[in-house]
Parts: sequence; C-alpha cells; structure tokens
Amino acid sequence: MAEEPQRKYLVRADEISEQAVTASHPWNPNSEFTGTRLAVLSGLTRVGVNLMKVSPGKESFIYHSQEREEEWIYIISGRGGAEIEDEEFEVGPGDFMGFPTGVAHHLRNPYDGDLVYLVGGENVDIEVANFPRLGRRIIRKGEDVQVYRTSDATDFGELTEET
Repeated sequence: MAEEPQRKYLVRADEISEQAVTASHPWNPNSEFTGTRLAVLSGLTRVGVNLMKVSPGKESFIYHSQEREEEWIYIISGRGGAEIEDEEFEVGPGDFMGFPTGVAHHLRNPYDGDLVYLVGGENVDIEVANFPRLGRRIIRKGEDVQVYRTSDATDFGELTEET
C-alpha cells in the first residue's frame, strides 16, 4: 500500500527562508523580487499567500489587473510606492491594500531599505489578467498561459465568417 503524503500545517521560519526564490516579471526590466510561497508550503490550494521582498530601486511585477481573482498586500516593513488605478500612494508598515477584480495596481521600492510584505489572493482555475500600458492580456488555465494583444480583440457582435 502506498504511503500517504505527509500533510503540513506549520511552516517554520528557517524553511521559509530556505525556500525563498528570486525572480522577475519578463515584461518589466526593473522587476526583481524575492519570495516564498507560504500557502503552497502549508498545503493550501484555494488561496495564495506569499512573503515577498523588493530591494531598493526595484519593483514587484508590472502594472496589471485581474478579472477573476481578488488580491491583497500587507506591508510588514520598509516603505514603497503603490500605484492603484493611476494614483500614487506611499505605503509603509501596517498598511493594507485590497484589489477587487478589475482594479489595476503595482508596487515599487524607490527607497533605501528593503520592502517586505505579504501578498495573497484567490487561486481560480481560469484567470484573465490585463496589462493596460502594454496593450496585452493573458489567459491562464491551470498552468497553461496564453498572451494576446488587446488590439487584436474583436467584439463578439462584430464577428463575421472571416473573423
């Protein structure tokens, strides 16, 4: 009989540190962040929670919005600049930001110290994310991600046999 995988409910600080990965968003040359996927390590599947760090002069991802998943950010330490719906805000320890679907946002660190925060949200099977300044949209179904130029989109009512 196959052994059942061990369920993990507690993730210790040393493991969180050991599991940290540095990455960047491919469409933003100033994107660079280090993070640990806390929810995944503890076995959660319906929500995501990540511990993130953005070094001075770097940015998190890229200005974007989601169509199906809500997202949130809680600042633990450091200061940052949050852009929400084309408006800039300075954020610091204890500040919380919630992004309902359709709300465009981005986080950067123009300051001298590290910006450390928790970020989380829903994990749905199919997600649509918009990158309004790039004129791009992605559709993610599970692990499959497709990229579209929004200028190529056709309104459903305008479809013909040729389109």
